[in-house]
Amino acid sequence: MIPVTKPYLPSREKLDKYIDGIYEREWLTNNGPLVQELTKRLEEYLGVENLLLVSNGTLALQIAYRALGVSTTNRDEKPEAITTPFTFIATASSLKWEGVEPVFADIHPDTWCLDPKNIEKAITPQTKAIVPVHVFGNACDVEAIDEIAKENNLKVIYDAAHAFGVNYKGESLLKYGDASILSFHATKLFHTIEGGAIVFKRKEDLETAKKMINFGITGPDAIEELGINAKMNEFQAAMGLCVMDELKSNLSARSEVCRRYKEAVMVSLSSEVQLQSYHNETSNNAAYFPVVLKSERKVLDVLNGMQRKNTQLRRYFYPSLDTVPEFESSEMCSISNSISKRVLCLPVYASLTEKEQDRVISELIDLAKSS
Repeated sequence: MIPVTKPYLPSREKLDKYIDGIYEREWLTNNGPLVQELTKRLEEYLGVENLLLVSNGTLALQIAYRALGVSTTNRDEKPEAITTPFTFIATASSLKWEGVEPVFADIHPDTWCLDPKNIEKAITPQTKAIVPVHVFGNACDVEAIDEIAKENNLKVIYDAAHAFGVNYKGESLLKYGDASILSFHATKLFHTIEGGAIVFKRKEDLETAKKMINFGITGPDAIEELGINAKMNEFQAAMGLCVMDELKSNLSARSEVCRRYKEAVMVSLSSEVQLQSYHNETSNNAAYFPVVLKSERKVLDVLNGMQRKNTQLRRYFYPSLDTVPEFESSEMCSISNSISKRVLCLPVYASLTEKEQDRVISELIDLAKSS
């Protein structure tokens, strides 16, 4: 079986050394030394400030909404946030969970990111924020989105779960908006088994969020506000530090997989497959390799055909979230619906051998070209 992804497992010897230190210190959580070390290393590697580690990417979104005043404890208020339907469900469900109504705006047909012209149409007096997604690590039109936010006094929280290490115009993409969130789930390019982070534009928002992730506790006998438990623990941080140590080789291997896929698609499937259009000033972190086929029927044929050959692909993202009944969306996003029905992600991970890559490519070409 060739799975669609595999978690990156770093040197067991290095991990054991970090774990030995945890046992010696007997400090397992509550902003331990490994969490502090990982915070500093990530800020340096990503070129950002005001980074806060949390226990997972979904809580990162929820904490960001609260810290920036998007969500509210006032049940009489009905805040809204404009977001994309072409994303993992956590982007929208985290809003709903926080009492914020997700309002879906359609995506751009080439970049697959939230289209700024559709954001403006969706703004109402209840709109508090824009929550765009850097889909598959591709940069949104950040200048246009930030301009819309300024004109309408809206917060911008970028879901950058796929955008670890991505640069835009030579600087970290995570610097845009009021906050950007990262997911460090085991399937991600960089992971801490489970985990996530928030990068805030302003230090005061970081300080607010620090209180929130620890129940609102600020001292042995001080509780300043309502909070929740969203802290990263030392074992998660140990894994993150080990993965950081080997990030260069991991990235290199994944980039080669994506390069070979792209070359094969451009040579043999250019008339059968659409690739995502990347902003020409955005770096590619090789997090995913999505392709869009001509029809949903073709997607199902390819998916089922490759499953029979023990090769796993994924319909990522399907379905388009504006069609999910729980969100009760009044707007149907035609482009997102079309793309989501026709998208497939190919296997990408560092240990995928050239022989396995060739098998994926050969099977995809045969099935995509068949009637």
